[in-house]
Amino acid sequence: MRAANGGVGLHYEITGEGTPVVLLHGFPDTARLWRHQVDALAGASFSVITLDQRGYGSSDKPAEVEAYGLLNLIGDVGAVLADAGVERAHVVGHDWGAAVAWGLATAAPALVDHLVVLSVGHPSTFRSEGFEQHAKSWYMLLFQFEGVAERWLSDDDWSGLRAWSRHPDADAVIAELEANHSLTPALNWYRANVPASSYLDPPLELPSVEAPTMGVWGSGDFFLTEGQMTRSAVHVAGSWRYERLEGPGHWLQLEAPEQVNRLLLEFLAP
Repeated sequence: MRAANGGVGLHYEITGEGTPVVLLHGFPDTARLWRHQVDALAGASFSVITLDQRGYGSSDKPAEVEAYGLLNLIGDVGAVLADAGVERAHVVGHDWGAAVAWGLATAAPALVDHLVVLSVGHPSTFRSEGFEQHAKSWYMLLFQFEGVAERWLSDDDWSGLRAWSRHPDADAVIAELEANHSLTPALNWYRANVPASSYLDPPLELPSVEAPTMGVWGSGDFFLTEGQMTRSAVHVAGSWRYERLEGPGHWLQLEAPEQVNRLLLEFLAP
C-alpha cells in the first residue's frame, strides 16, 4: 500500500484486524525490524501498520536534506494513518522512530491513543542529559559530513557500520541499504534534525504528552543513557510506565523479542 505526504510516497503494510497500532523504525532499519512483533500483535487482535519511513526501503527518498525535518516525518505518519482510514492508533517507535513518535504525540495528540518508545526518551531529556549522553552519541557529529560519513560506514564491506552499530541483523540491513540506495537519505535524518549547532541550543520546550506512555530501555544500550529515558516522565501528563530490560542492547525487538512482545501486549491491551 502507498500513501503520500507532500509528494513523497510512503510504502506501508497492514497485518491483522482490530485496534490499530503503528510501528516506526529508526536508523538504519526498515519496517522489517518489527517482524517479531507483527505476528504477535496481529494474533492478539491488533491491526498492525508498518511503514518504511521516508528515505528507507520502498518509500521515496527526497534529495534535499531539509525534506527529512521532524515535521515532515511526523506528517508522514499522519498521511499513512489517513490513507489507511485510521483516526486514532497506538504508536510504537524505536530509535529515530521513537523521536517521530514523541513528536506525533506532542503535535497531533488526537492521533495517539497509547505511546510506546523503545530506547530513545523525550527529545528534551536527550538534549539535557549532559556529557555522558553527548559522549555516547559522538557519531551524530560525524554523520553531519556528507561523503565522509558514507565512506566511514560502507568502506571495506561496511566494516564501519558493522563495528559501530553491532546490529544483530547487519547483513540484511546492509543488503537493504545497498539495494534501495538508502544510506545518504538515512543520514539526512541526522543532518536535518541534529546539526552540530543544535548542541549549543537549550533543551526543547514542548507541550506535555497526554497519551499513556511506556518507555523501554535495555541495560546494554551503548548509544543512550538510562537517564534520558527515565527523566522523560516529567514530559508526560498521562500515565508513565518505565521498563528496564537487563542485558539486551539497542535493538530490543531483535535481542529480546519475547520480552518486548509481552510488554506491548500488556500495555496496549484494551
